[in-house]
Amino acid sequence: MYAVNVRDHFMIAHSFRGAVFGPAQRMHGATYVVDLELRRASLDADGVVVDIGLATEVLKTVLAEMNFRNLDDEPAFSGQNTTTEFLARVIFDRIAARIAAGELGPHASGLSQMKVTLNESHVAWASYEGALPAGG
Repeated sequence: MYAVNVRDHFMIAHSFRGAVFGPAQRMHGATYVVDLELRRASLDADGVVVDIGLATEVLKTVLAEMNFRNLDDEPAFSGQNTTTEFLARVIFDRIAARIAAGELGPHASGLSQMKVTLNESHVAWASYEGALPAGG
């Protein structure tokens, strides 16, 4: 399996509901370093997994939808604890939709798997990974 990883970051504010979150129940900020890993079994006609430039731009666009925002105020997240794990899945789904829409180019249809990792710090991170629909 071949893989390519691109990286970016975004900053948010949010709070959590539930005693399990302790002081994080109060408003706080987070800066996430995000790794997007795209995988395929064989290289495309150009000898690559995916166009790294396009992958970088798609990641940047998806993260911009949340960057410098208070997620507690975002209608899409109403009533949801926007944990690191939850946000990894949100980003996964949004990028998968852009791949399906052709935003990673014509050869991206060969992509089979994707992994999104949100690094909270150098000692803690969470990921979501899964298969991409056939045909990218």
